[in-house]
Amino acid sequence: MARKFRLQYEGAVYHLINRGDRQEPIFRDDLDRRLFLKTLGEACEKTDWQVHAWCLMKNHFHLVLETPQANLLSGMKWFLGTCTGRFNRRHKVFGHLFSGRYKSLIVDSSGTGYLRTVCDYVHLNPVRAKVLKSAQRLSDYAWSSYGEYLKSPARRLCWLRVDPLLGEMHIPRDTPAGRREFEEANGGTAGARGGRRTMERSEARLVLGRRSISAGAFGANGRKDGP
Repeated sequence: MARKFRLQYEGAVYHLINRGDRQEPIFRDDLDRRLFLKTLGEACEKTDWQVHAWCLMKNHFHLVLETPQANLLSGMKWFLGTCTGRFNRRHKVFGHLFSGRYKSLIVDSSGTGYLRTVCDYVHLNPVRAKVLKSAQRLSDYAWSSYGEYLKSPARRLCWLRVDPLLGEMHIPRDTPAGRREFEEANGGTAGARGGRRTMERSEARLVLGRRSISAGAFGANGRKDGP
């Protein structure tokens, strides 16, 4: 069966997912996770990517990123290859770290609210996987961008772009008050319980949004470009 073509164009926003080879872990410890994020930051420097959300789970990762240039394929080739090489050298192993092709889903970032839906889905992965207990906050999970959204710009990872998601949530400024509003909108002090309510709403919107994007995937902006 022929491979599906990937869409590449300037300004595209993607939800990217990849799992470990044979469902095996891609992170053995926190140093592996920090090395992954360091490599992601280097990829952003090389490609001008803008990351809107990320979440690292034991055997897979989620990224929501924007490509100001049409360079998803070359950027992901460098990023995944570099992650694999660094993991293998650190653990003195050989072979594939990731399974097959990564999944890339186009995200409508035109202000329809779908970007928020996808970022909610990514940030709620620890809730969905029951990694967080019901009394815990989403920010208690250290390995997603959710906690970065609650930090001041000076303390936040420099390659995370927060303004598009805040804009879709009608939060006008990245200020302490705006960050408190962001937290409350995502369950706030209700912790994972509040997150589960957000998760139910976001999953329904996610399905509808993907159907809409699929119907118009080859519109004026999109084109078939590469394997």
